[in-house]
Amino acid sequence: MLRLLNILVALVIATPAIAQQTPRWMTLPPTPSLPPPQVSGTVEVNGAAIWYAMYGSGLPVVLLHGGLANSNYWGNQVPALAENYQVIVIDSRGHGRSTRSAAPYGYELMASDVLGVMDKLNVRKAAIVGWSDGAIIGLSLAMNHPDRVARLFAFAANSDPSGVKDVDKSPVFTEFIARGEKEYEALSTTPKGYKQFVEEISAMWAKQPNWTKADLARIKVRTWIVDGDHDEAIHRANTELMADTIPDAGLLIQPEVSHFSMLQAPDQFTADVIRFLQRQW
Repeated sequence: MLRLLNILVALVIATPAIAQQTPRWMTLPPTPSLPPPQVSGTVEVNGAAIWYAMYGSGLPVVLLHGGLANSNYWGNQVPALAENYQVIVIDSRGHGRSTRSAAPYGYELMASDVLGVMDKLNVRKAAIVGWSDGAIIGLSLAMNHPDRVARLFAFAANSDPSGVKDVDKSPVFTEFIARGEKEYEALSTTPKGYKQFVEEISAMWAKQPNWTKADLARIKVRTWIVDGDHDEAIHRANTELMADTIPDAGLLIQPEVSHFSMLQAPDQFTADVIRFLQRQW
């Protein structure tokens, strides 16, 4: 009887700790580091120096990060993918280690930057794995340059500004924006320009992308539209609209993660990417 009582007391004591555990979709794990690349450098494209790094060998896979971020956010995915693929990470113009021109930010311009890097590296066609703005760049490539895209894994994209939630009250996004400033200062050639950078990127977000159903229906590249079940930035209805409209697209909702799935559940995210890359049609 005494032993049973001790067990019950232990359970009562342990229960509050379990209840107070923060759900992983409400966390922002540390930004990982990229492994040492086999090759890295910059390519002059559209008036900007676009930074890239390469790993592994095999079919080319280009990883495109989200807005305000940089390629380091793929640090948990690169080692596993590089075991079987030639992995290329690219810092979008004005992000991370890349510079920019005086031209306003735009998804078609950033998609053109990706093509410029691929041309320099003699990569005719690649699978694209994009997160947030990187996924939108991937959609732009699939829509306008289908001959350059082998397949597209588009995580946390939106097809028009109405697909984006108000993230001002999201503690995870607030933390991400603050972290972005520190990373910008550490990596950028204009380390004091973060405030202007955010303002100019926000101006792009207010108007772009602005694709109709007819635009999305033009995409013939094999595509998975992917998001987290707790994405604090993207309306689920817009995610489902894209999956329903892009011909033969797959829809994947990852469990217990938000807009930052690749950090919150890296093994799950990487496994989904590999499953997509191995998919046979």
